[in-house]
Amino acid sequence: MDSTLAFTIIFVVLGIGDYVAYKTKAIISMIVFSSVVFLVGFWLGLPKTIFVDSNLLPVAALMIGVMITHMGTIISIKELAKQWKTVVISLASIIGIAAILILIGSPLIGKVYAISAAPPISGGLVASLLVSETAKAQNLPEIALFATLLLSLQFLFGYPIASICLKAEAKKISSAFRVNKLDTNAEEKSHSKVEEPVEKRKLIPELPVELQTSAIILAKLALVTLLSFQIAALLNGVINKMVICLIAGVIFSEIGFLEKNAMVKANTFGFVVNLALLLAYNNLSTATPQAVYSLLVPLFGSLILGIIGIAIFSIVAGKFLGYSWGISFAIGSSALFGFPGTYILSNEVSTAEGQNEEERKAILDSILPKMLVAGFVSVTIASVILAGVMVKMI
Repeated sequence: MDSTLAFTIIFVVLGIGDYVAYKTKAIISMIVFSSVVFLVGFWLGLPKTIFVDSNLLPVAALMIGVMITHMGTIISIKELAKQWKTVVISLASIIGIAAILILIGSPLIGKVYAISAAPPISGGLVASLLVSETAKAQNLPEIALFATLLLSLQFLFGYPIASICLKAEAKKISSAFRVNKLDTNAEEKSHSKVEEPVEKRKLIPELPVELQTSAIILAKLALVTLLSFQIAALLNGVINKMVICLIAGVIFSEIGFLEKNAMVKANTFGFVVNLALLLAYNNLSTATPQAVYSLLVPLFGSLILGIIGIAIFSIVAGKFLGYSWGISFAIGSSALFGFPGTYILSNEVSTAEGQNEEERKAILDSILPKMLVAGFVSVTIASVILAGVMVKMI
């Protein structure tokens, strides 16, 4: 297929997927829509070489390390410290996913499937890519396909679970609000009070705005990524190179060498994320109806077991920390979809459950910070670290 035609078809599908996600309020995510379109397309005669023909796959593979380094630049140590209870529950949920899948899933669906399922269920795209790329390198195409299908399906489980849990929490907040047990006046005062931001002095001063160009920001990200790969090589792969990229991104952002939210500032993040998705979608080219059918049991089995792990560990951790079962389970289940789903669901629930604007604000102020931090911790940090550990066991 002509490379320009392949490029056009791919991005038309992704663009329509974004439109569908917008219209359905992310009930049907872009990833779900695009996966189904490409999968059915291959079955109906779409050239299986479309991603190779687009000439995008080598660039996509190259940018994974850079993208993970970027993820380190968006981590706010201060916000994580403020929401430490949410962080603990999120991490407990990730441990729960891995523990239940390995202990119970291994004898039921097979050890390799159980190990391969834990990272994608814990956080989505990047973790799924790490598993699928490792599986392909070890000549396990069925595991690569399995990780891609998990990436597509987990949204369908995560959204309704989180929605139900958040509605339960919202009802609790509303009841407290109506009997004046919620000190909204104090909360409003704290929000209305303007605090002067304290500029934290960094070891390396920030570049002037006119020098924060796409090329310079990407050059610095590339240098840190290259350094991370070299460190991983020196350690003989004891720590996965992608985990080192994440840690290096945090460190070099904190000292000032890398800009906060670097790829967004470089106006490249959206394009790179779409490129990364192509690595996952390329696995669908080998997916015959028979192959998909043969994976149904491990797919749904691992998702159900993963959700059981989330429920047990998040609710128990939440109980110790004084959180209700609803918000605890919602925090844990955010691993299944992440941002922007965490933002969208929080707003939808507060709008639906609050009976006036003041009540809606009280609900949103309570659940939104927790959900944003939860999705961030699981998708950006914990799932990448878990994937770095688990891929050594495949």
